[in-house]
Amino acid sequence: MTDLADRKCKNCEKDAIALNQNEIKSFLNSVNAEWQLVENGKSIKRAFKFPVYSRTIAFVNAVAWIATEEAHHPEMTIGYNYCEVSYSTHSINALTENDFICAAKIDLLVN
Repeated sequence: MTDLADRKCKNCEKDAIALNQNEIKSFLNSVNAEWQLVENGKSIKRAFKFPVYSRTIAFVNAVAWIATEEAHHPEMTIGYNYCEVSYSTHSINALTENDFICAAKIDLLVN
């Protein structure tokens, strides 16, 4: 299997395919263990901590660049020294491979 971070997101507006529970579990095992499946099973999230505001904003900008390059955008909650990133494929209200591809790319920023 190709490393998730090396993959490119597919169009998720017209033909997105929701992952089943086994696929979600497999993809969760392929990203950092800090990514959590949200209770409804339709999104994943991870909290990031930083020592100062400038590092937080640098991280947010890097995530924004990934989102633009992949045409797949997360929800983010940002504070002085933290950022929580949440992914879901909103067009089908479910998780897709795209969500995990972007999570894997974000993992490379901090691991």
